[in-house]
Amino acid sequence: MKEDDTSGERDRPRADAGATGPGAPAAQRRSGPGGGILMGRPFGVPVYVAPSWFVVAALITWVFGGQLDRVLPELGGARYLVSLFFAVAFYASVLVHELAHTVAALRFKLPVRRIQLQFFGGVSEIEKETETPGREFVLAFVGPLLSLVLAGVFYLGLSAVDPGTVPGVLLAGLMISNLIVAAFNLLPGLPLDGGRMLRAVVWKISGKPMTGTIAAAWVGRALAVAVLIGLPLLTHTGALGNATEDIGGMETVTDALLAAILAAIIWTGAGNSLRMARLREHLPELAARALTRRAVPVEAETPLSEALRRANGAGARALVVVDGQGEPTGIVREAAIVGVPEHRRPWVAVSGLAQDLTDGMKVPAELAGEALLDRLRAAPATEYLVVEETGEIYGVLSTADVERAFVAAMARPGSTPPA
Repeated sequence: MKEDDTSGERDRPRADAGATGPGAPAAQRRSGPGGGILMGRPFGVPVYVAPSWFVVAALITWVFGGQLDRVLPELGGARYLVSLFFAVAFYASVLVHELAHTVAALRFKLPVRRIQLQFFGGVSEIEKETETPGREFVLAFVGPLLSLVLAGVFYLGLSAVDPGTVPGVLLAGLMISNLIVAAFNLLPGLPLDGGRMLRAVVWKISGKPMTGTIAAAWVGRALAVAVLIGLPLLTHTGALGNATEDIGGMETVTDALLAAILAAIIWTGAGNSLRMARLREHLPELAARALTRRAVPVEAETPLSEALRRANGAGARALVVVDGQGEPTGIVREAAIVGVPEHRRPWVAVSGLAQDLTDGMKVPAELAGEALLDRLRAAPATEYLVVEETGEIYGVLSTADVERAFVAAMARPGSTPPA
């Protein structure tokens, strides 16, 4: 499965992806306010099932049902109920894999936004990056380890039942699927768990997390090419245990399509990891004090034309509404100013264009990097009041300015190859 480390992210690039699900990682973008159907909150972390999961569950039910028809033909139509149970049980084991990542992250004091079960697996959205390569290695390894443990548990259960029965077939299927999940996730390329483990090793040797990310991401891209070419070849030649005479045109097309999907997801995940590495490299450049616009204080009843005249005279680019004691009460939104025709500005008071100031909209002038982005993410707004430690008004920080600075920083040449 994959951990989604979102450290340093505002809302565009996604994080350094962790491991993938049963065969591939899911998309790294967050979907909607909740991300699907809320199933519970183990360890205080919300678990969501994305709509795409139902598509995969239906596909698993159909495919596994066909296999049951050959092994246990006496089941008839009931085989699809058994197959649906298998699909649910399999994704329950995927959830255990993700919970392993989550528990390890919480143990390391890393906040976890949520777990999501979706197309091709699960995602643990971890909001911070680990501080040491050792913790990075452990955080990545616990997922495949739990999948191996589950495979062992199912093997022990299989030894206690008749293999030719429904419980025997289910236990065998769950054992094999968890072995596949563990083996695939241990492949040494981002965004798989094995890629994060490789990243940790290179980080430990070089002393640079960036070097580890670059190495593991390019191995991940090589892995994507290998999957694209190798998986259809293995299937077509019967190397995976299937008889070559049973391989038809539809099976060949299906295998090629699956390989293309897996390769695309791995390649994309590796590219996202490189982009996030560049993001972290340039994060210190995002400083509130450097990005803040100079502002002039104006009282609520001041006409907009007069307020703009004062701002132009002072070389300021923002307006802060203050009360009679000079305490800030609101920020005049730039978009609201633009929307007022020039001939009406003498008759419009700034109070009608101001956004009431909340505690979350006050940003210390010394904030920078990840701390600044975390503060803005916690209280979304278009403008923020930047204040000194004494409480004195320093200026106004526009979200648009932060985004432009971020894009400019990401565009500058760095040690990260283009993704």
